Amino acid sequence: MMSAGAADEAGATTPGTPAAATDLGATTPAATDPVVAGIAAGYAFGGQALDLGALLWDGRCRPDVPVRIPLAMLNRHGLVAGATGTGKTKTLQLIAEQLSAQGVPVFLADVKGDLSGIARPGQPNERVRGRAGEVGQEWTATGFPAEFLALGGLGHGVPVRATVTSFGPVLFAKVLRLNQTQEQSLGLIFHYADTKGLELIDLKDLRAVVAFLTSDEGKAELRNIGGLSTATAGVILRSLTAFEAQGMADFFGEPEFDTADLLRTAPDGRGVVSVLELPAVQDRPLLFSTFLMWLLADLFHDLPEIGDADRPRLVFFFDEAHLLFDGASKAFLDSITQTVRLIRSKGVGVFFVTQTPKDVPSDVLAQLGNRVQHALRAFTPEDEKALRATVRTFPKSPYDIEELLTGLGIGEAVVTVLSEQGAPTPVAATRLRAPESLMGPVDAAELDAAVRESVLSSRYAQAVDRESAYEKLRQTPAAGPEAVQKAAPRAAARRAEPSLVEQVVGSGMFKSLARSVGTQLGREITRSLFGTARRRR
Repeated sequence: MMSAGAADEAGATTPGTPAAATDLGATTPAATDPVVAGIAAGYAFGGQALDLGALLWDGRCRPDVPVRIPLAMLNRHGLVAGATGTGKTKTLQLIAEQLSAQGVPVFLADVKGDLSGIARPGQPNERVRGRAGEVGQEWTATGFPAEFLALGGLGHGVPVRATVTSFGPVLFAKVLRLNQTQEQSLGLIFHYADTKGLELIDLKDLRAVVAFLTSDEGKAELRNIGGLSTATAGVILRSLTAFEAQGMADFFGEPEFDTADLLRTAPDGRGVVSVLELPAVQDRPLLFSTFLMWLLADLFHDLPEIGDADRPRLVFFFDEAHLLFDGASKAFLDSITQTVRLIRSKGVGVFFVTQTPKDVPSDVLAQLGNRVQHALRAFTPEDEKALRATVRTFPKSPYDIEELLTGLGIGEAVVTVLSEQGAPTPVAATRLRAPESLMGPVDAAELDAAVRESVLSSRYAQAVDRESAYEKLRQTPAAGPEAVQKAAPRAAARRAEPSLVEQVVGSGMFKSLARSVGTQLGREITRSLFGTARRRR
């Protein structure tokens, strides 16, 4: 990654000279060089834009040719790729800072724990000043409003939890590594719990429903819709046990995180940067990548359509994106593709961050119009194959892109984005600007202090364990499903009176703090592309 001390190293790097540089007169001034002039025109946008850096041409940095991305096009999604250590994380930081400054909220997945510095001003030094001078940047040390989150409260951050019900069977099947048949059976289990008013809040609720459906009293419940075999139920229960043994129980429960809290702005009008701190769970990549997909799916459910706007409502950075796609079923990949395709019209931009474009399925890659490609290395035959595949994804260019990608230094990238008219801009080798916030983590004590002062702590810090499927089934161990269904409205009556709207529609929906995670008795929860439960704000 491009640390504060890496700018000199980057500045000393000379990318590969474009193949057509001699014929095209690359050493002449931009005003008389048709190629440089064409690139400059391609990035001369009329509306608001983020500054990425300055053009690299014929081995020289050209601060007179800024490389930019239109603010209005950041909901068209993007890809930040490159080999380890080439500067991808600092590119995220650079883009996130400028989005925040423009009043756009940002979500960052901080897998390695080095993005927390975005909340603090950067440290000026000769290296940073040198990089700023090279690219024509007026660098000012600046911190940005940030919230720190942590999955299940593991690590330094406000706890982010999801109920099993809202997570849904498709995402749950992925984290449990179930096959297609087992995933379908899990879907039947969720369907039964939905229709019977058995709320699946945490893992013990799901385990209790599976056990009930394989008991003498519960076997008949799913008979008319395919049933649940003892063998499949055993696999699901064993997977749940192993999952919980790895410390995963903390991620499921209440109060459930409201993704509307990702859409906030600070009192000064800047967008809040929500940093999900993941170092404490980086050894469980499948879990955090699937949880990120849940956050995105939840936003997809709840946000209204806004069409084309002058700025995105939120930009979501999906780090270590290859983990999401590894071992994914076709149905899961289809759901991701459809979510990415449709969420644009709701004002949400998604940037996938990974090592090579081949880590992202082609149907998803086709949705990513903004590209920042850092250096790739070709040390093995597999590397060379990946390099050639990456080159083919770029528009035609006067650069020798294959040579260029292997010669880029830290903090340099090949860029092409969507113009204000939605057309790809010319390929531009770019020396990227230096982030203005701290390029490194803040210490743990400072993080903990920020979490304690957060307005979100009072809402999410304390876990709640209310009556749900586990308690209901324990109360009626031998009474059968009819008694379970009768017990549900009695349990609801013991809690707070329903709202006027719930009385009007006759809902038996149970409340999780301010959010509904239950279901109207006898009617299935409305579920999304991922089988996640749709909730009303």
